[in-house]
Order: sequence, then structure tokens, then C-alpha cells
Amino acid sequence: MPGGRLTQQERQQIASGLADGLAYAEIARRLDRPTSTITREVMRNGGPTAYRADLAHRATERRAHRRRQAAPRGPDAFPQAHGRDAEAVREYEEAFTTVLMASGMPKMMSRVMACLTLTDTGSLTASDLVQRLQVSPASVSKAITYLEEQAFVRRERDERRRERYVVDDDVWYQSMLASARALTQVIDIARQGVGILGPASPAAARLENIARFLDFVGESTVRAAEQARAVLHTKADAAARRGGADAGPAARASIREETPRARTPH
Repeated sequence: MPGGRLTQQERQQIASGLADGLAYAEIARRLDRPTSTITREVMRNGGPTAYRADLAHRATERRAHRRRQAAPRGPDAFPQAHGRDAEAVREYEEAFTTVLMASGMPKMMSRVMACLTLTDTGSLTASDLVQRLQVSPASVSKAITYLEEQAFVRRERDERRRERYVVDDDVWYQSMLASARALTQVIDIARQGVGILGPASPAAARLENIARFLDFVGESTVRAAEQARAVLHTKADAAARRGGADAGPAARASIREETPRARTPH
């Protein structure tokens, strides 16, 4: 598998693949590159509908030039525990951010979420995030407000009375519940429309079907989250001994093969 930066020819092949409606995984196979490389390349350069090979290539050259001139930042600028490779951590954080963006989360919110998730403590202050991400305090504040509304983070005070933003083991569980709660608002407004438009009308029938569908999805989401919650508190080695680490490979493979269309955020 070739390493190094994408060439201009490879970027042209990516653009052609996107124009043909190919999935990221298929484009990656044709280029003998990791799928994460293609995903990151497309999402940082306009997304699947606006990607242009020439603009992407010039943008990458400009970023590389700025990186050579700038002082180290992000994971590179901080001591790495457990013998981690700083450059590998930086690239992984970038890939993690890209995947969050592809799921529908805005860019700055994705960066903050990835940064918090990849810390061993699972918590940082606003000033920590500003320093690590090299962004303004206002950007961090806006991102935290969004993530808190989606139940992805919570706030707490440390011993110095500083506000910290925390990503703990329950964050994905709480986020799934928040997503299910949000569906109830759509269900309620859909059923309200049934009465206004008249139960016998085609539009009312459509709204009722929407309400029934989302009602089922919401209940299933809550039930599945409750059943799977213990997974979030299970140590990885214990899960591996039970075979849990390999659970659901077919489902994951199916998701990876999806075409690069926009997904609905939580």
C-alpha cells in the first residue's frame, strides 16, 4: 500500500470516482489507499458534491507550507503518554474528526469532540481546547454549547473551580437518548398535522406514517441503548475474551460500503 501524500493524479481519480457516485471504500481500493485517507481528503476539501482535484491539491500544498513555517501544534505540541507516536496521533485525530463530520456533525464541533475523546482524562478546560486546537475561545464556546445540547459532553468544576468539559463512558448512551427524545418532537408535530389536514387526506396519511415510523425507531433506539449500555463500561480485554470485539463485522462492512451521501445528524 503506497504511503505519503496524495498526488495530483490520485486527486483527479478521486474526483472522477465521486462524479461516478462511487463509495469512498471503492475509490480507496482503486487507489490502493486506506478508506480513511479518501474520506479525510474529500471532507477537508469541500465534501463529495464540491470536491475539485486542482483546488484540493493547491490547498494541500498551502497547508504543508504553513505547517513547515508554524510551530508544532495539536497532539505534536504536547507530551505523548504510553510511548505514542505524536504524528500518528495527529493523523488519527484528523481522521476521527473527518468521520464525525461525515456523520453530520459540524467541523468545529467535530474537532472539539475528537480532541476530548482522545485525551486519557476525557476532560479539558476551555483554555486547553483553545491551545490544542489553535482556535478562538468563542469557537470553543459555540462548539461546547452544541455538543452539550446533543448530550455529547457535560460540564463539571475541578478542585480549582475551573469549568471542565467531560466526555465519559456514558456519553454515547446519553446522546442516543437525546436523539430519541428529539424524534418525539417530530412525531408530535406530524400527528398534529393529521388533525389539521384531515385524516382522510393523502397528506395526513403521509404524516401519520412518518409518525408511526419515527415512533418505532425512537422506541427501538432507547431499547437498544439500554440493552447495550453495559458495553460502554466493559474493559476491552474482557470484551475480547468473550468475542465481543468481533461483534457485528457484517454490519460495519455494510456501513463502510455506503456511497458518500450526506447523513442526518442527531
